[in-house]
Amino acid sequence: MTEPHSILIVEDDFDIAELLKVNLQDLSYHCDVCRRGDTAVEQIFNHQYSLIILDLTLPGLSGLDVCRQVREVKPEQAILMLTAKSSEIDQIIGLEVGADDYMTKPFSIPALQARVRARIRRSQMYLKARQKARVEGEYEKIQVGDLVLDSTCREVRVEEELLDLTAREFDLLKHFVTHPEQVFSRSQLLDHVWGYNHDGYEHTVNSHINRLRNKLKVAVGEKSIIQTVWGVGYRLSSKNCYLSSQSI
Repeated sequence: MTEPHSILIVEDDFDIAELLKVNLQDLSYHCDVCRRGDTAVEQIFNHQYSLIILDLTLPGLSGLDVCRQVREVKPEQAILMLTAKSSEIDQIIGLEVGADDYMTKPFSIPALQARVRARIRRSQMYLKARQKARVEGEYEKIQVGDLVLDSTCREVRVEEELLDLTAREFDLLKHFVTHPEQVFSRSQLLDHVWGYNHDGYEHTVNSHINRLRNKLKVAVGEKSIIQTVWGVGYRLSSKNCYLSSQSI
């Protein structure tokens, strides 16, 4: 029998935490609850969770600081951030520090359940692909200058050094490198990479691209290969870009 997926709910409001726990257990997920940010970090480091549902305002350590620390150790960890703050800047900050997605309180339970299912499904696809690649030893190599993207094992390396990308950042980079010079609007990227399109979520794309650019800049030390096409969207420059597929 398959083990249920585990979710850690990091929420200091007792009623909200219990509401989340009950409704996610209805979907057969195992749920743990943590009410402090500092203890949540320790728990995340010592356990494997399919998803972290993380409140922004917490005692001990803020949700933003929790997210930062988790990303340094577990870049692949799926994180859905909850916030009572509705301003765009708060949402952008949450995404900038590494949250994969966010929901603003108040939210509907069916919408939350749908988002959780989608996030866990994507995370499991990511982990299964990496495991399969390591067992079989087969990788699809996509190369852009000094950057090598192993599509099957879902890893990115620069001169053999592993680049720590979240699952969403990897999907975004792969989409660009497999469509060089093609310009994509934010709504198109939401459709192709996130799998949904909703008014008000387009700054999610901006935040993830900024994080991806920063990581690429640190690793490669050159101008970002992901370019802004003002008034339209983004594209990957094909200069020094070549794609190849082989077993390594």
